[in-house]
Amino acid sequence: MSVDLRLRHDRSLRERAAEMFERGLGYGSVARGLGVPAEAVRSWQKTYRATGRDGLLKMGEKHLRYDFETKVAAARAVVDDRVAKPEAMERFGIASATTLKQWCRLYREGGAEALRPKPKGRPRGSGAKAAPMTREQELEREVRRLEAQVAYLKK
Repeated sequence: MSVDLRLRHDRSLRERAAEMFERGLGYGSVARGLGVPAEAVRSWQKTYRATGRDGLLKMGEKHLRYDFETKVAAARAVVDDRVAKPEAMERFGIASATTLKQWCRLYREGGAEALRPKPKGRPRGSGAKAAPMTREQELEREVRRLEAQVAYLKK
């Protein structure tokens, strides 16, 4: 059985935190009760509010994908309508504050079009293929090659 070392706190600890959140405890009380740093529990609470218990328990397993409309609506709410980031996360079901911050930065810099999905990988046709040479070009190339060969042999 493999253990994911990137996660500092295991699923059972986050399950206990979710139960405490459901009872109405704040992140400070939960942090003290579990012996976990308050900032970590605060992040869990934001995730819990935005995506619920399932989202909190799935943290670190798989990155969520959001469609273009959700990205634009969330960024527009935070930047233009001055909605608080935790509230926007809750309203649009965004699991990570970092993701929302990045969308807001892109929205400020380039508008809604900056949030459009970009194609992955190398663009098609990026390897420039030379046009086929004409007969005249082929002969000129051959002449240059032979002249270089003769010059080399003379030395």
